[in-house]
Amino acid sequence: MAETISIIIPTFQHAKTLPACLDSIFAQTRLPDEVIVVDDGSTDQTYEVLKPYLSKIVLIKQTNQGAPVARNNGFEQSCGSLVLFCDADIVMKPQMLQTLETTLRSHPEASYAYSGFMWGWKVCSSYPFDPVRLKKENFIHTSALIKRTAFPGFDPSLKRFQDWDLWLTMLKKGNTGQFVPNILYQVTKDASEKRISFWLPSPLIRFPWQVIRWKPRAIQKYDEAKQCIINKHHLYD
Repeated sequence: MAETISIIIPTFQHAKTLPACLDSIFAQTRLPDEVIVVDDGSTDQTYEVLKPYLSKIVLIKQTNQGAPVARNNGFEQSCGSLVLFCDADIVMKPQMLQTLETTLRSHPEASYAYSGFMWGWKVCSSYPFDPVRLKKENFIHTSALIKRTAFPGFDPSLKRFQDWDLWLTMLKKGNTGQFVPNILYQVTKDASEKRISFWLPSPLIRFPWQVIRWKPRAIQKYDEAKQCIINKHHLYD
């Protein structure tokens, strides 16, 4: 039986990036079977920029509850045998869906397929799937193609590392991923947006802040969020 693909886009204040995201989706060599946009209480021009796409998408509106809730709500309304959670600031390369679907078909033992990507100017090439490495670092982006039957849902209590938590939760259930060593999409950068995606340069993260007995608030939040994942999944037990 042929697979069907649902793309779920959580968005909050992404009126500037949504059109390019949607245009890249509808320019795929393998078109999705449904596209669901979950507006997480945006107050910008999100609805205005979505008007030209309303005949092609399913639009869900909710009060602001965060990306995990938006993604879960979108999943509940979806019907695809394969799902891809696409942040509203992502621009896909034309063969992204086709490549990921073909990869899953070629590797039936895998529960999801993922790839490298660009984060603005930065190349995030990722790594082949490795359970040991996954327990040490987060190297798989949210935008992977996932088998519906393997998806456990996002943890609404987490403000960060929601993707890492997802892959670790799936790993506990024996679900593994298959790496595609290609750059299949780009995360656009817009400092004026309240982004669902967020990235800190690795030199800042690795700097020995304990030596100077001070660290920036952004690093403190990063460390606190990482510790939540470590505790939840007993990574260093």
